[in-house]
Amino acid sequence: MALDVLTAVREEEAFANLALPKALARSGLDQRDKGLVTELVYGSLRASGELEVVLRACISGRWEKVDAHVLDILRLGVYQVLHLRVPNHAAVDQSVRLAKGKGLFKAVGFINAVMRAVTAQEVSHWESVIAADTGGSVSHPTWIVSEIEQALSQCGGESELADALTAHNEPPRVTYVHLPGFSTPRDDEERTALSPLGSYAPAGNPGEDPRLVSGHLRVQDEGSQLAALLLTKALPLRAGERLLDMCAGPGGKTAVLAAEALNSGASVTAWEIQPHRAALVSQSVAAISNRHSESVSVSVVNAISPPLGNELFDRVLLDAPCSGLGALRRRPEARWRKKHSDLVGLVETQTQLLNSAVTLTKPGGIVAYVTCSPVTAETTDIVRAALAHHPNVEAMDTPLVLEEIVGRAVPGARRGSGVQLWTHRHGTDAMFIQLLRVNESSPR
Repeated sequence: MALDVLTAVREEEAFANLALPKALARSGLDQRDKGLVTELVYGSLRASGELEVVLRACISGRWEKVDAHVLDILRLGVYQVLHLRVPNHAAVDQSVRLAKGKGLFKAVGFINAVMRAVTAQEVSHWESVIAADTGGSVSHPTWIVSEIEQALSQCGGESELADALTAHNEPPRVTYVHLPGFSTPRDDEERTALSPLGSYAPAGNPGEDPRLVSGHLRVQDEGSQLAALLLTKALPLRAGERLLDMCAGPGGKTAVLAAEALNSGASVTAWEIQPHRAALVSQSVAAISNRHSESVSVSVVNAISPPLGNELFDRVLLDAPCSGLGALRRRPEARWRKKHSDLVGLVETQTQLLNSAVTLTKPGGIVAYVTCSPVTAETTDIVRAALAHHPNVEAMDTPLVLEEIVGRAVPGARRGSGVQLWTHRHGTDAMFIQLLRVNESSPR
């Protein structure tokens, strides 16, 4: 099962955090075995760079000729040896049986030889080989390490790099968001530390919780909850206000905005450029739209070039497409799938979207610029450029709004005038949020 999920991640560019739960749901395995499958999938994806170092040392110049399915089997085998301390003979035998089970009979001898070369050395030997390699650090490519280090330096975290990287290798707790006016945490549920809407899912399969079926609560990271709340709580929501979620898919933040708006007599418009993701947004807000159909609307729109003659909005949420490096613990494959060169196109898109957001906002209105990434080029640099380009826009003290939501100071969340949440500091995805106020004329 773990091999099938890894194959889907590689061949179909599936997200492990979506493909794995589906596989487990139809597996019939007990919780212990489901836990093992989860560890095999997430662990081997996180450690993919390290595992490649070991395998290259054993395969030598033949690396490029090795079948991708064979490499998946070998990664699983080596991960068991190095990280799970599975007995050597069992890891070798399982790898060979996997190959036979997938019809890779010609590769059986090769897999056996590579696994025996790995197990011929002590684990400490391979740890030394990995440590000497310059291609990564704590299961991260070098370029990601550099980006996180630079972002930490803007948050007084120069000494926290190892902690930040290690936190990406720890499995996240499943977190619920209780939509305001629809659900509240039960007395037996542990509340989240920062979001007033959050609770931690109980042990077991959260997909079996009947409250999820009703749409009254959703699985959502605490950082994403706070991103939506920062926009709705920056000033009290008033009846008649119009909110826009510019890049709404898959709709988690839209649902929070819509529930908040419904309780205040406001309304939400959600735009999503991809039709299939727009359908997901409609599903996520179904509980709200079923109660009051006019409180939320979903449309397929390119937010960079929206329809002409569109009315302006009082508040705009721009959860911009980004590298996603703030959610590496949830999507371990992303660290090896993403490339530094990807940032160029993302930054261009983010810049265009933020410029569009400003033009769509009424004088006196608020824009929330959000990324699930701490990368400087996607966060503070984008905001700085927008402030220079739009003299009628000013940065709001976003950490102050966060303190009002949480009811106390949030140490380590300030990044200039923006909020930077960190996995190792706050237990959330590494979300960046900057509130911007659009004025009628320049405040300068």
